[in-house]
Amino acid sequence: MIFGPYQFTSRLPLLVFLLVGFPTVGAAQSADIVVGFSDHSLIAGFSDAEIIERELHKDVNYRIILGALERIRGDVIPEDFERLRGDVTKITYEVSQEFTGDEVYAFYQEQLTSENYELLYSCEGRECGSSNYWANDIFRNRILYGPERNQHFMAFRANSALESDPYFSLYIITRVNRKIYVYIEIVEPGGTQELEQIAALVEIEEPRIPEQESGTADANLLQRLRQQGSVVLPSFSFQSNDSLVTPVDLELLVSALNSDQSLSIYVVAHLKQDGQSLQELMQRPTARANSLRQALIAAGIEAQRIEAAGVGPLAPNCASGNCEERIEIVLR
Repeated sequence: MIFGPYQFTSRLPLLVFLLVGFPTVGAAQSADIVVGFSDHSLIAGFSDAEIIERELHKDVNYRIILGALERIRGDVIPEDFERLRGDVTKITYEVSQEFTGDEVYAFYQEQLTSENYELLYSCEGRECGSSNYWANDIFRNRILYGPERNQHFMAFRANSALESDPYFSLYIITRVNRKIYVYIEIVEPGGTQELEQIAALVEIEEPRIPEQESGTADANLLQRLRQQGSVVLPSFSFQSNDSLVTPVDLELLVSALNSDQSLSIYVVAHLKQDGQSLQELMQRPTARANSLRQALIAAGIEAQRIEAAGVGPLAPNCASGNCEERIEIVLR
């Protein structure tokens, strides 16, 4: 892969879009502008990947993670980190399912080596800790939540001709539905040079910045549940007998339910698979919902606050896209 000038993907219109995201840890400002769907000039994207989000946060404080994560008194704290200030570009890719997360990780490792970039910290699988921490506390991007065994993280620094060397955080996750996402944050302490390059190519419209959700991840979950009446939960893995694959990370959901003891919920499982009878497609999700209910009870949630239900393929509509196999919590 050759690094070159800023290139635009031919199958996407040359427009600037506003993408709604969560602020990076340490960045209190929302995105100033989104600069187009293309790779950053300092790092090439995987060849069989599509950019689904890209945004720029200008002149913000940033914390680059350089060690393992742990939760202390309710806050996720890294063993080591470095504070920076600069422009932060965030890019989210969805990778073709013909590949694996390991192959994507190897691609970026090779690129890092070929460009003589300096690796500052890396981890793979469960040694990275809770995927919930990375998705909801570090990157504030729910789409990145998945099984701990399927994650990779790298922090590195570029050796560049710029006044200050840029830093990178790169996170790869393969979700239970086999979708692979690559998330990159590029921190340029001297300010990004790409905005001027793009302005010469496209007309930049003044975007309306929507109001962002505030508070912690569990507060956001609780807020969405109250407002919408239901929330599709991040992916869970189930065994062939439709019991939960353990260990399972329930910390976010348990924290949200504990913060409001008056709430009672239905745990609703959806399942649509070809070649199975309706009776089986009703029984199996009921078993899945009951398995999650028992896990929540074991985590300290009162049994009378949770009721399990399976609806199989009889509730097909879902606002978040392809979610025919999903777990949803619904207010009672």
